[in-house]
Amino acid sequence: MANKSPIEWTNATWNPTTGCTKISAGCANCYAERLSNRLYHMGTEKYRNNFKLTLHPDALEIPLKWKEPKKIFVNSMSDLFHKDIPFSFTKKIFDVMEKASWHNFQVLTKRPEIMLEFTKQYYPNPLPNVWLGTTVESSPWKYRIDVLRKVPAVVRFLSLEPLIGPLGKLNLKGIHWVIVGGESGYRRRPIEQEWVREIRDQCIEKKVPFFFKQWGGVVAKSGGRRLDRRHWNQYPVDN
Repeated sequence: MANKSPIEWTNATWNPTTGCTKISAGCANCYAERLSNRLYHMGTEKYRNNFKLTLHPDALEIPLKWKEPKKIFVNSMSDLFHKDIPFSFTKKIFDVMEKASWHNFQVLTKRPEIMLEFTKQYYPNPLPNVWLGTTVESSPWKYRIDVLRKVPAVVRFLSLEPLIGPLGKLNLKGIHWVIVGGESGYRRRPIEQEWVREIRDQCIEKKVPFFFKQWGGVVAKSGGRRLDRRHWNQYPVDN
């Protein structure tokens, strides 16, 4: 059975690594860190190291066992392009994604420079079922979009979550999908409707599919996910 995900824009999660380290403002209230800590205190073996970066070779072949096609979020509890994950292990993960060609894999990083280095070395001709994206939580991190644009990928996407500030004008050239969401938890930072509308309107203008995930709240779904009286559930390819 697939590890079904509550994340609205994917079907399942696959975590061949867990744990990470904070790198930018969006990491301050990391949901993965909170969840790892909970699983650690529950005695879950996979999280025996809590949020310390950990490789899980035993999890590599999991997607091959899922026969129904799915959208799979890779490393929802980590960052595949963390500086301490050797490229030799990342290559094994990509080998599995290539074998499991009936799935679409969604890989998201806050470290697009390392993603670029890896893909240029190993995948100058991108895998057709692997979507590669980066997170931009506020204006100082918009440079990540320019790095992502250089990454060889059939689908490049942005996760503007948690959106903690206005982003202004976005260069969406070469970007195939945009996700936006607010922060959740007791320490959540507010999101403004104007920020979201500004991004949505730019996506409409540039014909880039737009997905609004949530407003956020004490818990992830407490604020709902309607924007201007509708749900925005667009994808870069047929859903």
